[in-house]
Amino acid sequence: MFAKVKSSVFIDVLQFQLNTPKGNCLRGVLKDDTGSICRTMEKNIAKDREELIWGGLNDLPYGRYTLELSQGENEMKMNLVKRV
Repeated sequence: MFAKVKSSVFIDVLQFQLNTPKGNCLRGVLKDDTGSICRTMEKNIAKDREELIWGGLNDLPYGRYTLELSQGENEMKMNLVKRV
């Protein structure tokens, strides 16, 4: 696993701890429970260990989401819940 989300429950931001080689590009896709893409982001990694904060999620409706992270050949999925 190259990323760890600090909490699977969020309100307006997601926080990640990244353990990945610097110089790589991280791509994130946040999908709702119907599979529709709600947000995307791309970030170039500057350090081998980095903390990333993905903000601006407060206008998303409450419910279940799937976070898909990819970096080159590495991919991972996580189930998340947006709460009040």
